[in-house]
Amino acid sequence: MLRFLARTLGLLALVGAFAAAVVDGARSIANNAWSLTPLGAALGRIAPAKLAALPALASRISPKLWDPVLIDVLYVPTSLVLAALGIALMALGSAGRRQ
Repeated sequence: MLRFLARTLGLLALVGAFAAAVVDGARSIANNAWSLTPLGAALGRIAPAKLAALPALASRISPKLWDPVLIDVLYVPTSLVLAALGIALMALGSAGRRQ
């Protein structure tokens, strides 16, 4: 059951990565310049209140977690983050063989 859930979520993340890549490609063609949507901008559009609460949550866990780590992660393109998450979940869902 958990393997099925991991594979399903992985597939949905890969679909999201493909959609984000298509949007970035269309925007790049329209602007006639290379443009990728950073993860922070995508999260800001989807859940602005959660993104605003993220620094406080990260500083409660570890003070150094927000500044050097999460700020850099928020600048990574959304399609790459979703693709990496999808591949990891698909690999986790297919790990091990039943005998």
